[in-house]
Amino acid sequence: MALVSFVGRVLFASMFILSAWQEFNEFGVDGGPAAKALKPKFNVFSKTVTAHTGVEVPEFNIKVLVAAAVAFKGVGGILFIFGSTIGAYLLALQQVIITPILYDFYNYDTEKKEFGLLFSKFSQNLALLGALLFFIGMKNSIPRRQLKKKAPKTKTV
Repeated sequence: MALVSFVGRVLFASMFILSAWQEFNEFGVDGGPAAKALKPKFNVFSKTVTAHTGVEVPEFNIKVLVAAAVAFKGVGGILFIFGSTIGAYLLALQQVIITPILYDFYNYDTEKKEFGLLFSKFSQNLALLGALLFFIGMKNSIPRRQLKKKAPKTKTV
């Protein structure tokens, strides 16, 4: 069973690790294609958040967000392979931050083709987040091994 669990974690984490590797190789000076694709999506996301909540999203360099996403996916994926909950938390945090920004189906009419594509990708990422939360929950529900106290030997007289 341990082998099957390990292979499952490797296959699950490989998606994150390969994505991080590709983004790392394309990063360059300006953040690469990921930063170019994320910049307009982030601007729309921040305007939507401001319009609906009245809270202003602070401005920051998109290159930093892309670098953080690459680091979270790479380090989190490797830690996840070895069964670490810290790795699962890093991957979950990356999913929570990036998913609503990248897959902004809520900005499109339901009749548009883009709505269906973005909603499908959004749902897939929610499923990945659910799997990570399931892993974290299972890891936290397994009781830790407790050292058995040796019973004191009775003295015979």
